Amino acid sequence: MEIIANYINGALVAPQGGEYIDNYEPATGKVYGKIPRSQADDVAAAVQAAEAAFPAWSALSIQERSRFLLKISEAIDAKLGHLAQAESRDNGKPIKLAEAVDIPRARDNFAFFATAILHQEDEFHNMGEKGFNYTLRQPIGTVACISPWNLPLYLFTWKIAPALASGNCVVAKPSEVTPFTAFLLSQICIEVGLPAGVLNIVHGLGAETGQAMVEHPKVKAISFTGGTATGARIASIAAPQFKKLSLELGGKNPNIIFADCDLERAINISARAAFANQGQICLCGSRIFIERSIYEDFKKGFLQRVASLKVGPPQKADSRMGALVSKEHLEKVFSYIQLAQEEGGKVLAGGHKVNLPAPYDQGYYLEPTVIEGLAFDCRTNQEEIFGPVVTLSPFDSEAEVLMMANSTEYGLACTIFTENLNKAHRVAKEIHSGIVWINDWLVRDLRTPFGGMKNSGVGREGGFEALKFFTEAKNVCVNY
Repeated sequence: MEIIANYINGALVAPQGGEYIDNYEPATGKVYGKIPRSQADDVAAAVQAAEAAFPAWSALSIQERSRFLLKISEAIDAKLGHLAQAESRDNGKPIKLAEAVDIPRARDNFAFFATAILHQEDEFHNMGEKGFNYTLRQPIGTVACISPWNLPLYLFTWKIAPALASGNCVVAKPSEVTPFTAFLLSQICIEVGLPAGVLNIVHGLGAETGQAMVEHPKVKAISFTGGTATGARIASIAAPQFKKLSLELGGKNPNIIFADCDLERAINISARAAFANQGQICLCGSRIFIERSIYEDFKKGFLQRVASLKVGPPQKADSRMGALVSKEHLEKVFSYIQLAQEEGGKVLAGGHKVNLPAPYDQGYYLEPTVIEGLAFDCRTNQEEIFGPVVTLSPFDSEAEVLMMANSTEYGLACTIFTENLNKAHRVAKEIHSGIVWINDWLVRDLRTPFGGMKNSGVGREGGFEALKFFTEAKNVCVNY
């Protein structure tokens, strides 16, 4: 039984109330660990530790902070295999995915921000005879980072690294559904000698631990990734206290296939965009719009590609899809397949839960599911499902597909497949999305801004945008 501890003031500690939550392994549906059910007093202790550590940490040179972050990055790399196994067990994703994407990205997050701070430039504005202005960017103080369960260590470090690099001290909460690699990160921080209180990791439920973090008056900024409803709740608490907010929320992303595309490429990438990580990525293309003249050809090739996606235990090398993250989430996703049929949709592939032999017979498995025949504005095509379910819809004109693609309350990501350069740029400009890929998907340059429009969030993460968020700008005007 894996017993997780909080990481507060440089030490691994039990929750003060002594309460724990069961940690389930999605592949088997069985409890394999215990998670601290931390409360406001645990959060208060973490904030106190962060406040005490802030003067010394923020006073370090950027070179010294950079060296600490690089040590963490190197330690993650040295433990890549062990961390990937832990991530796969905790989340249900294929171990190959964790080895190729999740853990390398966590490593790279620390390395990127460790070096990015070495290349920041202060803004300078010359006023001629009147003098000049320069802008200082200074750390905020104690900040809160709250991350989701779909890419646990990947997104946890995506927030923590820029916050620490900027000179802040952090109180962080991973998802209570997938906490294990955050606990292993605690151990890494101890091993590399990160000063006590600089990073504090408090485990628990969102409505208890997370809310206590958001409410705490000493927490000056909040970076959150998760559901739109939770983001609205956080904003309602934080806004009256004038805390800085970065909210990366839901998505219902369109994938637009024009007739002049490279069809084979569009099919292969669309299948990956639909079903990677069991469709549990906020960037997944869950609404596929295909120009009518190639609709049948795309559908035939796409269904052939989907048929090759083997659902199986995450540890098996030939498994292309693992388990969904929890029983509750499996039931939610499955309910949308039933809803789609009630709304007139036809299931072309999948649509069923997958029963595997013991010890995986109680795991949370679902077939990759493809549905056609739905109206663009039905619930299935408007609400975030966050699972291995996609819809196919034909379109006749650029104007029509833009209308359908932009019809949801979300605006996170979009993928466009076309060989026409003018069309690609024209459609990219008109799409209501914070991120647009042309002839590809999930290609990430860590220097670029990341975030959504409409109900997909507020603010941007990534690159210097993240470093700006975790600092306050101060203009200094000098008169000759």
